[in-house]
Amino acid sequence: MSVALLVAVLAVAFANGANDNVKGVATLLGSRTTTYWPAMAWATATTLAGAVASIFFAAALFKAFGGAGLVPAAVATQKAFLLSAAAGAAGAVLVATVLGLPISTTHGLTGALVGAGLVFAPHDLKWPVLGAKFALPLALSPVAAMAATLLLYPVFRGARRALGVTAESCVCIGRKIVATCPTPAAAATYLQDNVVPTLQTGTTACCTQRYAGAVAGVSAQQALDAAHFLTAGAMSFARGLNDAPKIAALAVAASAMGVRGSVAIVAAAMAVGGLVLATRVARTMSEKVAEMNTGQGFTASLVTSGLVIAATAFGLPVSTTHVSCGALFGIGTVNGTARWKMIAAILLAWVTTLPVAALIAMAVAAASR
Repeated sequence: MSVALLVAVLAVAFANGANDNVKGVATLLGSRTTTYWPAMAWATATTLAGAVASIFFAAALFKAFGGAGLVPAAVATQKAFLLSAAAGAAGAVLVATVLGLPISTTHGLTGALVGAGLVFAPHDLKWPVLGAKFALPLALSPVAAMAATLLLYPVFRGARRALGVTAESCVCIGRKIVATCPTPAAAATYLQDNVVPTLQTGTTACCTQRYAGAVAGVSAQQALDAAHFLTAGAMSFARGLNDAPKIAALAVAASAMGVRGSVAIVAAAMAVGGLVLATRVARTMSEKVAEMNTGQGFTASLVTSGLVIAATAFGLPVSTTHVSCGALFGIGTVNGTARWKMIAAILLAWVTTLPVAALIAMAVAAASR
């Protein structure tokens, strides 16, 4: 049973990395600040750093996601209960990842804990704990992220204009600017009428928006790119800090491994999952939710990292998926490029995550009794 539990925990961590690692750097990709593999390398390194930090700074999450308080202590330490919860979360997240849908491992774990609890302690499940400590933070976090983005971006845009930094529309091939145009429409027209550079290089040409001018002698675009990388790294760090203990808690609760050993194997599996199976979720997050320039991507990244780090400090199990997607929804709303059909599909996936994870966990629990 101990071996099976460790395998299930690794499956959750792998699925988490595959679905979540790219979320820290999705705005870097969506704003074309960098390309896929440099972004994933940065996400992997900073997520690992956050996972290591969780050993010292996320004790409340280890306790919450071991099932303590949700079911009786005698049930929360049973390996069969924890195995069922891990299997439910891993199954739900892996299915969503294959479909390219960004869902919450936190949500999956919550649903799986409830499903396992309904089998092992049907009359002792603490529904008030579920609402106060799990459901409320998960429901409020995307709303808070969207609201913060809607408020902050106009402020940042006003500050940029006050500093004399102007936006320019460019046609780029990879990271190279081949034409600068006065408006986005003019850039699109140029791109349609000049396809030869794309054919010559084999690299897709695109329209993008960059910033001209300097602040205190420093290129505004270069400064913004650096700040964007820092916030994306902070978001990935916060994700590792917030997610690693939730997954490792399953092994710790069963006394299968200590905190440090559990975090080490979880962090490694998260890294592998992100490097092997993240491309579909990456495409959804960076291309299918909303268009964004570097300033908008930076705003979304700053909001997400700030909210997730604050939540971790208070022991609140928010979902980085819900926060990051909420920020992207806000950007799409403020710049008018939100793709509401995709947003609706993501929201539907969020709604179904909990029951799907619960049903898988119930099936495994029933089979293991």
